[in-house]
Amino acid sequence: MTTDSSLLNSELELQQEEELYQQLLLQTMGKMQTDNPDSKVIRPQPGMCVKTLSEPSKQKVFINICQSNAVPLPPEISREELVQLLQSEDPSGYRVPMSIGEPHTEIDNNSQGCTAYDVVVNQEFFHKCQDDPLFQQFIILVSLEGLENKHDLELSRDWKVLKNRKFLGSVSEQNIRTKSRPVIQELQPQENSPSTPKRPEFTLLVEPPAGDPECLIAEIKLPGVSSSRSLLLDLGEDRLVLTARPSLFHLDVFLPFLVDQENSVAQYNGSTQVHKKHLM
Repeated sequence: MTTDSSLLNSELELQQEEELYQQLLLQTMGKMQTDNPDSKVIRPQPGMCVKTLSEPSKQKVFINICQSNAVPLPPEISREELVQLLQSEDPSGYRVPMSIGEPHTEIDNNSQGCTAYDVVVNQEFFHKCQDDPLFQQFIILVSLEGLENKHDLELSRDWKVLKNRKFLGSVSEQNIRTKSRPVIQELQPQENSPSTPKRPEFTLLVEPPAGDPECLIAEIKLPGVSSSRSLLLDLGEDRLVLTARPSLFHLDVFLPFLVDQENSVAQYNGSTQVHKKHLM
């Protein structure tokens, strides 16, 4: 049996190129760390992979939520305090330290191209989120908001945690800060900022108008609200609560009919600034 020497040479060249690339990468990252003593390079561990969609293009996006002890631990918070925080008008008072990486192109299970992002949080806090579904939803929501703010994205809140995959792609180093940035505190409130939320204009349409209703459509006008990301909606069997952050609008109404919460659908039109809720 003979061996094609050209194939061996090609494999050897590829191996040498890969080793050279790794050396150059380590040198570059080391130089970055030397030039910036307030940061360091870490290699996080896989945690969980979340699948969602970008808006309005509906392109698949994967979020690798990773873990590392190099990322600071957020302040201690109980489950009861987290519930109160999520129900408050401005939950941004609680900060979760995280490192957000740059987008990288990957291939999904259907051999289709997609975009993935890596988000690194503290390892101890990550395990706490894995043990409690409420904390898991919270860390996913915080990761989505962090990605939206850093990369100017709009991501769907209809996500899915992949069961058999902790990471899409390959784990790469991240450069994280070791020295906190100075906190900027606004001492004087803005004169034009509203102190109490307003009650928005609300219309309830009943279909059909006579007889037993088959569908209810709640229309809520929200002038000045450009994106659904600032909206918090809670629907009960006979009650609708909508809040537009920060302290712009607040609506709390009881409905004259019982509704099917699971089959109800909400949509927000940014151009008309009207929020519609289809209540079955």
